[in-house]
Amino acid sequence: MRLISSLPALLLGMLLSVSAFASIDTYQFTSPEQEQAYRDITAQLRCPKCQNTNIAASDSIIAADMRTKVFQLLNEGQDRQQIVAYMVARYGNFVTYEPPVTPSTIILWLGPVLVIVIGAGMIFMRSRRGRVRTINTTEDMSEQERQRLAQLLKDSDGKGS
Repeated sequence: MRLISSLPALLLGMLLSVSAFASIDTYQFTSPEQEQAYRDITAQLRCPKCQNTNIAASDSIIAADMRTKVFQLLNEGQDRQQIVAYMVARYGNFVTYEPPVTPSTIILWLGPVLVIVIGAGMIFMRSRRGRVRTINTTEDMSEQERQRLAQLLKDSDGKGS
């Protein structure tokens, strides 16, 4: 009976909690240019939690905080470069889809090329070394070894017939 009497309160609580998650960001822009700048910047910044989703499309809490900060910085008069620099300083180069080439990321940019070059070099060297061994095998034999080889070949021809 207690469960039935608390059912309306439970349903009301569930409805209120669902509506809290369905909030929509509403910002009052001073001009259409400012709104377009906001849309461009939020589309070009990556959500740290969602990995490959921009903050404009992400539903994560951190993306909502980042959108709010972009709006706040735009209202303060900062331009796109300053806002991106702020986000990079706060969240790292990961928030941009085009991270810069720095000494710490140079291996990421050159690593695949180095692996291909080293692999091709190893294949080339091994193939040349194998060819050299094949060519020089009979020349490196002593006369006694050549006679033994000839005898083994002669014996194997006689057994196969």
